[in-house]
Amino acid sequence: MSRVSFDQLLEAGSQYGHLKRKWNPHMAPYIFTEKKGIHIIDLHKTVVLVDDAAAAAKQIAKSGKRILFVATKKQGKDIVTEAAESVNMPYVTERWSGGMLTNFATIRKAIRKMTQIDKMEADGTLNTMSKRERLQVSRQRAKLEKNLGSISDMNRIPAAVFIVDVMKEHIALAEAKKLGIPVIAMVDTNSDPRPVDFPIPANDDASKSIKAVVDAIVEGVKEGLADRGSDKEAAAKEAPAAEAAPAAEAAPAAEEAPAAEEAPAAEEAPAVEEAPAAEASEDEGEKEA
Repeated sequence: MSRVSFDQLLEAGSQYGHLKRKWNPHMAPYIFTEKKGIHIIDLHKTVVLVDDAAAAAKQIAKSGKRILFVATKKQGKDIVTEAAESVNMPYVTERWSGGMLTNFATIRKAIRKMTQIDKMEADGTLNTMSKRERLQVSRQRAKLEKNLGSISDMNRIPAAVFIVDVMKEHIALAEAKKLGIPVIAMVDTNSDPRPVDFPIPANDDASKSIKAVVDAIVEGVKEGLADRGSDKEAAAKEAPAAEAAPAAEAAPAAEEAPAAEEAPAAEEAPAVEEAPAAEASEDEGEKEA
């Protein structure tokens, strides 16, 4: 069953593209028709492509890797923030800092700086500074929190990137492609879908359309996380059983060992009894003699 239906996308207005004169010819396979100078997107193809993208997101989440959500346009900020936080994934909604992926080591240094300021505040080091220095540090902390706070727990480069508008987030797309990171993205009729690994043709300017697509992707992520949790539980249950099996096999072997030792003793007993009989026969022979 599809994660998002044709009717849901239709109600969200996902079919509306840009003006005909603004179109990108590479979007031709995803365009159904043109009406009053506006291109109409083929939602039947959108439904299929949303399912493909959600399945990819599910596999990534199931493997324990992370997806970076990117949406700096005002229509998608709140939607992406809420969705990413619901599945504990990193996101960027304020500003894409150049080199956030290609120069990730420097970004990590900035995040460590933010953590260091938090420690200074906790242990009272900030109180020993002058008022002006404290003000400068607090402003620096606020700026770092605004731009990098949402990716502070991202310790390594993400396994995939989800982008709402590839035209606006062209730097994020270029960095992801340079590093070979798979990209899932909403592409409108003015966008080029070729650099995107999992394109989702839909209206990326309407908040309802963005929410419909983002919810479908997040649903796939939740399914992947649920499968990962169930696999871990199954492995945890199998571990004690696997340890108990060798112990159960060892117990019968231990019981058989004394029985094996008693068997030769039982065989030696008749030999001891035969010895007096042999002596008695010799005594009778001597008497007859």
